[in-house]
Amino acid sequence: MIDTFLKEVIAHAAGKPAENITDILSVKKYVNEFLIAKKIGLTINQTRNILYKLSDSGLVSSIRKKDKKKGWYTYFWKIEALKSLEFLSQVLLKQIEQINNHINSRESKQFYICEECNIELAEEKALFYNFTCNECGEVFKIKDNFKLLKDLKKSLDKIKNKLSFINKEIGEEKEKIEKQKSIENKKLDKEKLEETRKKRLLRKKLAKKELKKNKAVSSKSKILTPPHFPKKKQKIARTKKFQKNKSAKHKT
Repeated sequence: MIDTFLKEVIAHAAGKPAENITDILSVKKYVNEFLIAKKIGLTINQTRNILYKLSDSGLVSSIRKKDKKKGWYTYFWKIEALKSLEFLSQVLLKQIEQINNHINSRESKQFYICEECNIELAEEKALFYNFTCNECGEVFKIKDNFKLLKDLKKSLDKIKNKLSFINKEIGEEKEKIEKQKSIENKKLDKEKLEETRKKRLLRKKLAKKELKKNKAVSSKSKILTPPHFPKKKQKIARTKKFQKNKSAKHKT
């Protein structure tokens, strides 16, 4: 059902020849514009003109890639399903408004017709011509709007049903987009967590390395530093040395 709607909106925006593009662009990946031209049997310039018209209405999107050998850019295109359906929804809403205005006009005003010339006029204009056809001189007859109103109301119901289907498709497309966004966000969150974990591990590794380096420096400095004696022990050592020297003098 959605493909039918997309073809309709593409044809409405860019003409009947453009509807064949729908089948080519209704894929997840972007499609090379030269491939599009080949498949629909048009020149690349004709194809680009169609694609630019659709792009102006927001119905298709594109990306470009540079040819490494030739140096020029090639465009790749994809249909925007949600925007296309919303575009068609607006078109149908305008049609509904027009038909409603037409119905109200037929129900509230009187119309006259010249059966000979098949000319129809509103009451004001028929009065201006004195209810006589300006072309053939025949007298106008009152137009029976019963069949016309029946057809208008039938068309109105048909468009309303169509709009209901389109709104349903719009809802489904929005759900798909939200679901895809959710998947992408979860993937992004997972990547961020993994990156944070790697940074944490790296910091721990660097901290361990720094601690090991500091311990090595500390051990080396202990070896090179002369022994340190507390002041009390140093005083005792000096006293003993003094007494020893004094004893040695007495003996001499």
